[in-house]
Parts: sequence; structure tokens; C-alpha cells
Amino acid sequence: MLIVVCIKQVPDTTQVQIDPVTNTLVREGIPFIVNPYDTHALEESLRLKDRFRCKVAAISMGPPNAEATLKKALALGVDKAILLSDRVFGGADTLATSNVLSAAISKLNTEMDEVGLVLCGKQTIDGDTAQVGPGIASRLGYQQLTLVDRIENLDLSQKRIRVSRKLEGRHEIVEAPLPAMLTVVRELNRPRYPKVPMRLAAADAQVEVWNNQVLKLDEQSIGLKGSPTWVSKIFSPERVVGEILGDGYADPEGTAALLIEKLMAKDMLPI
Repeated sequence: MLIVVCIKQVPDTTQVQIDPVTNTLVREGIPFIVNPYDTHALEESLRLKDRFRCKVAAISMGPPNAEATLKKALALGVDKAILLSDRVFGGADTLATSNVLSAAISKLNTEMDEVGLVLCGKQTIDGDTAQVGPGIASRLGYQQLTLVDRIENLDLSQKRIRVSRKLEGRHEIVEAPLPAMLTVVRELNRPRYPKVPMRLAAADAQVEVWNNQVLKLDEQSIGLKGSPTWVSKIFSPERVVGEILGDGYADPEGTAALLIEKLMAKDMLPI
């Protein structure tokens, strides 16, 4: 069985810059890291590899410098790393992104081995949509298991998986047939660190690059052309200047009355 883990290169900064013309992320001059949630998906794929002796392929869609992200995955122990990079992939929303990733997974399923699991982080820290993993599952017809914080059981002979899902205020145990797509949360595991010999080997390793000549996708379904959603405007909201009312220490009752009066004047309290 082949496990495919989807990882993304994201900006390692809170000062994200947006191109005002294209409304896309400005990547030049910004340090990048592996999306933190994806590191847990990567770690879990390697744990399954250690346990079941299956193969792991890491894929990432991004610019040429995203190769560094995939080399980190190679240093940790994945068997194959593929960068999906082409100018026509640029500016994609979650729909167009999942189209490209799904096509790459289908190609791996045909050419490398039967894909049993696809692992993704629950979301990326730059987009925070949590839509790409489910989009992949929908396009490939895979079972969809989101917010996974523990894999309870994986039965390769019966081709079934049972997981724990971390929901708000409770957990849910779900069993599903393979192939399945999992999005994972940070509580799933603690990512390992690469060993020095593997880091050195990964530095010289070749990351395979697939462009659209390889995937042969309709350009109307990928990149900006294939994105039905886009950012129309990026701006920082203006902050209204604050106001100090009364003296809460010397006259708490009077200050409270002033506050109530202000709130009622703004129609923020029922009369």
C-alpha cells in the first residue's frame, strides 16, 4: 500500500504580504517552513510505514523553492518526493489546488502503487480554510475522515481503518473502508527530528518535478483560471480611537452609568 502525504510550504511570519494587483501571496524575501499541521500528517505516515512496511510519497504544490520543504520530508524517511510546480498552477484557490493534488495522487496510484491513505494537516496557517483535504477526497471518491487525533486501528487485510476524531467538547470513533483521506490535528503525535546521515543524503537527493505537461490538466480547471473564488480586496481594518469614561476607582457607580448611557446611545443595549 502507498500512503500519500500532502505538505505545503507556508510563510514563517505574521507579516504576510499580499500583492495588491494579483491579490496573491508575495513569496519573495519571506522565510518559509513546512505547514505545522502537515508535519503531524508526515510523522503519522512515517509511523505507519515503520509499522506496516508500506511506502510513503510526499507531494507539494508550489514554486520551485518549495523543493526545500520536500527535502525535509526525504530527510525524515519518505520514499518519494514530488513537487507540483508550473506557472499555470499559480494563484489557485482551494478548488483548483485540490484538482492538481488529486491528479497527482491518481498518477501515483497508477504508476507507483495502490494508494490506501492520503494524509493532510487539518488546515494551513496561511489560508486556514481546511478545504483542500476534503476537496481531494471528493474528487478521488475516497472516504473522508477529518480532525483525526488518533488512529485506533488499521487493518490492511480487510482494508479498513478506525480513527478518533477530535470534535468540540467530545470525541467520535469512526470506521471506514480504504482508500481514505485523513486530515489530522496536532494532538495526533509529536513529529520526529531527522538524523544527520539522512539530512546529508536528502541534501543531494533529487526531487521529482511534475508540471502540467506531466499531469495534462485542462488549464481552465487549475490556477487562477480554474479558481471560482478569489480575493477581491486586502486591507487592515481601521481601529476606532478608544475613550476613557469616568473614574472607576473614585466613582464606580457613576462610571457604570456613563458606560450604560454610551451603550444605549449606540443601540447596543436593550432599553
